[in-house]
Amino acid sequence: MTFPTTSLYALPLILIFLILFFRVSARRTDLKASIGDAGDTVLHERIRQHGNFIEWVPFGLILLALAEASGANSIALHCAGGLLVLGRILHPLGLKAGNPAHPLRIAGNSLNLLSFVILGVLIAMARLGL
Repeated sequence: MTFPTTSLYALPLILIFLILFFRVSARRTDLKASIGDAGDTVLHERIRQHGNFIEWVPFGLILLALAEASGANSIALHCAGGLLVLGRILHPLGLKAGNPAHPLRIAGNSLNLLSFVILGVLIAMARLGL
């Protein structure tokens, strides 16, 4: 089985992953810090931005693939995939050590949660035959 919709949204997520990864790597190189954050707030923020991406995206892609495999509505799949990508773009921009209530952080997480709710509903509907 192919997953054209899931694959479509995996592509920008791969790019975001790489950007976040290289930002951490570049800062580590500048600080000569192999492990941890070396007490550097910028590196700490970048590690958490990348880490948060890793915590959310694999599960989101699994849910998207499960919904797609279940025959979910294409428009709903695109809405959920788009929300996941947009949330993953916004969240690291707002994940700042000095501002836990940054609007972009809240927006990013909210869009990710909404994506997950949509995908959960789609999967449940498919399992219930609705």
